[in-house]
Amino acid sequence: MVEHDALRTTAEAYDAVAATYVEMFRDTLRDRPLDRAILGAFAEVVRAEGGGRVADLGCGPGHITAHLAELGLSAFGVDASPVMITSARQDYPGLRFDVGSMAALDIADGELGGVLSRWSVIHTPPHELPPILAEFHRVLAPGGHLLICFSATDGPSHPTQAFDHTVATAYRWSPDHLASLLRESGLTEVARLVREPEPTDRRQFQEVQLLARKA
Repeated sequence: MVEHDALRTTAEAYDAVAATYVEMFRDTLRDRPLDRAILGAFAEVVRAEGGGRVADLGCGPGHITAHLAELGLSAFGVDASPVMITSARQDYPGLRFDVGSMAALDIADGELGGVLSRWSVIHTPPHELPPILAEFHRVLAPGGHLLICFSATDGPSHPTQAFDHTVATAYRWSPDHLASLLRESGLTEVARLVREPEPTDRRQFQEVQLLARKA
């Protein structure tokens, strides 16, 4: 069972920094062509499997949800931070945004064609991640796709590593280890993108984006 105290603490931390976060990340895709490329590929494979609704889980201020909608997906956002959801609703009034938890989604079994988890699991303690991955699997339809994004550990000998994220304690993952957890949840990796850090990046972590499919 995921510990709701940790979820509540993270949500409250993001409530406190929401205004700053929106200003920092509103245009984050503009200078990230690789991110735009894999989001485009995600949209294509979802449409190829018949479309279906797509949930942006941990959507923050909604800018990525809006990008998914621009790519032709029926996208909506979910976030544990009420302040983030208020901001998203104000900036993108034509889209749906709900306050909710990744650990207990108010979504029917097999309802979704796609799930996006873009750095939304980084604050999840390692022992609490498998139930969340199982929840992603539950809400996806057969053939549905998950795109999950996270920071990599320093090497395969480190399955996870904690680091002092600005908002709350966060965790990095070995890509192979996380791919193994996905398999155990019934989600098979079909592609991965590994982005090396820029010399000017504050943290010199690889960024990983795994695309997985529900059988």
